[in-house]
Amino acid sequence: MKINGIHHVSALTANAQKNVDFYRQILGLKLVKKTVNQDDPSMYHLFYGDEVASPGTELTFFEIPMLARRLDGTNAISRTGLIVSSEEAITFWEKRFEEKGVKKETASLRGGRPALKFTDPEGQQLFLTVEPSVQDGAKPPVHDEIPADFAIRGLGPVELTVAEADKTISVLTSILGFTEKAREQSNDGEIVTIFESGQGGAGTEIHVIEKAEGPAERSGRGSVHHVAFRVADAEELEKWHDKIAKAGFTNSGVVERFYFKALYFREPNGILFEISTDGPGFTVDENVDELGDQLALPRFLEHKRAEIEQRLVPIK
Repeated sequence: MKINGIHHVSALTANAQKNVDFYRQILGLKLVKKTVNQDDPSMYHLFYGDEVASPGTELTFFEIPMLARRLDGTNAISRTGLIVSSEEAITFWEKRFEEKGVKKETASLRGGRPALKFTDPEGQQLFLTVEPSVQDGAKPPVHDEIPADFAIRGLGPVELTVAEADKTISVLTSILGFTEKAREQSNDGEIVTIFESGQGGAGTEIHVIEKAEGPAERSGRGSVHHVAFRVADAEELEKWHDKIAKAGFTNSGVVERFYFKALYFREPNGILFEISTDGPGFTVDENVDELGDQLALPRFLEHKRAEIEQRLVPIK
């Protein structure tokens, strides 16, 4: 049993069209699946990834119209990392963000790698970081304004800000098998403890910041809903279910998500963790060159297609 890195990160948006305008047009990510929240099909669930929807590249969003803005606080997934291939790519994105009016900070270092913090129009907190290696079969998303060498290639480290770091760290290390890689002080004076899983690398890391004082985050647009970790297959996921249950965590049981199977539980500071299988993947119902073009529905919702489409505002 082994966690192989970050599977996906799911966040919240109040406007699917504006979300697509930013993540597809500005960041150049590929919309690899335009579907719905399987637990509430009245809302979109958008998946962005690399050109071939490789596992570990998906940043996803649930659309909740009229969603209030997030209020910053602790016990939350506070920032999501995205991978680029080089320091030259960071320079490219600094210039692009300036041209496009994207709010950003000065490039710095995180975990020994160049990093560039920025926010999307709804206040979603993200950062770019350098990771030269990519998984086999992964391909940078194609975009007319973004050279392939500078394209965003997938998910990087996920940052957690928690009130009691020891409790979260215990779950990461004792249960999920992460190992501590480094501890450093950020430009803001915060102590960041870096953990990695699987073979290591930016796409396998969790960064933990302890913030003992202050309120918990109030979720809203710009919040992250959960982080999912990669495992090989359904057989291994069943073993993880047994381990999580025996450790005393209330959990969802194994849930069929059509594109993958998933297991959900909350760590002691209240952050929602998911463990997900790599397969069958996002090409199970669409060819690579058709990904994201049409509304995709899992088979168990297909009979409600007309009703679902009537409720959704079309995305251009």
